[in-house]
Amino acid sequence: MARPVEFVYEEVLTNAMEQFWREGFEASSVQKLLDVTGINRGTLYNSFGDKDTFFKSCLEHYSKLVDAELTASLNNNDLAPWAAIEKYFDISVVGTSNKRRGMGCLLVNSFCESINYDKEIQKLLKNYYGVIRKALLGRLKDAEKAGQLAAGVNSELAADVLLNLLSGLRVHSREGKTGKQLAEVIAFTLKSLK
Repeated sequence: MARPVEFVYEEVLTNAMEQFWREGFEASSVQKLLDVTGINRGTLYNSFGDKDTFFKSCLEHYSKLVDAELTASLNNNDLAPWAAIEKYFDISVVGTSNKRRGMGCLLVNSFCESINYDKEIQKLLKNYYGVIRKALLGRLKDAEKAGQLAAGVNSELAADVLLNLLSGLRVHSREGKTGKQLAEVIAFTLKSLK
């Protein structure tokens, strides 16, 4: 009788997610995924499916990190709109570990590589990014109602500016910009929108 496969599901997903995050989908061969997760090929296919399916599971796992950041900041109604926005950038970019900041963002990294993906993966990436935009837009609409947006700036434009800022920060993070350098860019951009 075959022994049951023993592994910690969340740990395997985290290790695989970080592999995809560091090197991208294409560069993350099945062998690299096996090496970082410590599981064998049979376990990978039986428990997680093929590489595309495994990647989708890792994106879903990553989305839980994003959701936690949103819950603590943009979706926290105890915070005023600009305080929530500032907190989001602090916990998702500036306040992350050097290791995580240096990897950028799995969503942004994957968008840059997504020309090679199937339509379903592209849709997943857009949906996850849409969740962030929706949360930003909600707080910016609150700021707009309170007269806290600069003249000529509406909540839709501000949301696009901040989403662009977020993507740019993630790329600059991979280049090695420090948390302090990124915080200065954030502060400048937020000030221009207020």
